[in-house]
Amino acid sequence: MHRRSEFLRLQRSGARCQTAHFVIYAGRLAPDDRKRMGVTVSKRIGNAVVRNRVKRRIRECYRLELRAMLPEGAALVVIARPGAGELRYAAIRAQLAPATRALSERPGWQA
Repeated sequence: MHRRSEFLRLQRSGARCQTAHFVIYAGRLAPDDRKRMGVTVSKRIGNAVVRNRVKRRIRECYRLELRAMLPEGAALVVIARPGAGELRYAAIRAQLAPATRALSERPGWQA
């Protein structure tokens, strides 16, 4: 996902799940079969090096595990909260995987 309007629409209409360091929204944006993800990491998380590291780790988590949990046509938005910059990959995975699984199993989240 690249457009701000896509992020905002998913945040308004998608299902929401919150962990200690992340807020995750899931839903459908368009009637296509592509699975998509967007990541938001603000300057409150840290400097550019820290923000980019967090984004790379989230994208790797999505590539290896989260994408398989989502149904076709799903979109996912991950927003990092303060403290996410200090997390290692395993800790990020430990928070994102159960939250994404819970969202994908929630009835009616595709609205």
